[in-house]
Amino acid sequence: MNAPSTPSASGASGAPQRLFIGGEWTEPDRGHYEVIDPATEEVVGLAPEASRDQVYEAAAAAREAFDSWSRTAPEERAAVLDRAADVIQREFDAYAELARAETGATTGTARGMQVAVGVSRFRRYAKGALEPVEQGLPPQINEAGPMGRAGVFGALAARRPVGVVTCITSYNNPWANPAGKVAPALAMGNTVVVKPAPQDPLSVYRMAEALAEAGAPPGVLNVVSGTRTEVGEAAVDSPDVDMVSFTGSTAVGQRIGEVCGRAMKRQLMELGGKGAALVFDDADLDSAVMGIGTTFAFYSGQICTAPTRVLVQRGVHDRLIEKLTGYLAFMKVGDPAAQGTVVGPVISAAHRDRIESYVELGRKEGARLVAGGERPGFARGFYVAPTLFADCTNEMRIVREEIFGPVVVVVPFDDEEEGIALANDSDYGLIDYVWSGDAARAFRVARRLRAGGVGVNTIGRNMEAPFGGFKKSGVGRDVGSYALHAYSELQAIVWPGG
Repeated sequence: MNAPSTPSASGASGAPQRLFIGGEWTEPDRGHYEVIDPATEEVVGLAPEASRDQVYEAAAAAREAFDSWSRTAPEERAAVLDRAADVIQREFDAYAELARAETGATTGTARGMQVAVGVSRFRRYAKGALEPVEQGLPPQINEAGPMGRAGVFGALAARRPVGVVTCITSYNNPWANPAGKVAPALAMGNTVVVKPAPQDPLSVYRMAEALAEAGAPPGVLNVVSGTRTEVGEAAVDSPDVDMVSFTGSTAVGQRIGEVCGRAMKRQLMELGGKGAALVFDDADLDSAVMGIGTTFAFYSGQICTAPTRVLVQRGVHDRLIEKLTGYLAFMKVGDPAAQGTVVGPVISAAHRDRIESYVELGRKEGARLVAGGERPGFARGFYVAPTLFADCTNEMRIVREEIFGPVVVVVPFDDEEEGIALANDSDYGLIDYVWSGDAARAFRVARRLRAGGVGVNTIGRNMEAPFGGFKKSGVGRDVGSYALHAYSELQAIVWPGG
């Protein structure tokens, strides 16, 4: 097997990347396209543009590999995942530099939250491959009847792999997001086709290299990329695909769901978010500001779990605005490779324009622009200034719609009931947050929020807790052992007692 040259992350492109289909590095039918560094607008590398037929070939390769891989001993699957983590760790510096160049993430984020999380997820699901998949159920005594003689019946609930899984991944994290899909899917005995985001697919090909070196058999993992809609469509509608795991916008997720529904394909959907951060008048405001401030800094706001919609009790409203404004003074915007940079660029010129259109919309809707709103004065790069709006209402589009950028909106409320009502008045329900000095109130409020997760006085995550959304924020749950469940089907085996 001949591995392609790794594209340089410095801006000078190396050999064009090839597709990974059935264990072979394959020339793309549609040629290549440029992957652009969002900070410098230079070419990072040339990514392959697959044809619809090549996507179908990848799914067929995964189908062919499924029978043997699904019957592989869990210990062997675990060993492959562990060895892949070893390879990623060995190439850590190069992979982190490539991730930084592709995404525009700061060096610290590329290292600590992208590649490092990728390694940890492969390690986690190497262990996950060894988790029990069968559970004995209490015996049941049946009376004689139309179904047969009286007797005692035993039962077993067993998790079995779904089959061929298409993983369509997001651009904001080309390591953690694909690893969080690929590793548990493989651990459960599934085979995989990955369709990475078109903006930064090169990192996912490095992941494929790592798994190939680790001994993953041909066809167990396949990677196809492209900018054309036909690539994603084929990855979903291929008759060889049994399940689609998607991270991205709600609008795209709805279209994928329609296709899956017609063929009864399983789905795992992590979609948009507009996280409500309820800040009560007894809250530790410094803690709340640090948490809310991650919307400005973390991935430049390009993260669905961000606390972008701040609901603050009127008694501390003005102080919170003042503290958030002061916090913005420390938000150094600039070259993500430079030490001290907190806010790097967003992924593309088109996305920058979209965010700026929302800022202009906020002005027109009557929100008060407290800070930001202008384009930073860099000659190159897709930069957006961290932006804070106050005097907002829940009817404004900037409050209701996912902006996916470093923009925070603030809505005041009077009492607990109003705060809960405002938080739940949203199409989204991924992760909400509550800040209060009264633990009983914080948990009381958390239980009433219509969101898949709630952070109480923290934006931190427990990586064994289920992750997913209510309402239009998604379908299903993953992370921890829940990801293993997501990539499996339950089978019941019943037998008569002796």
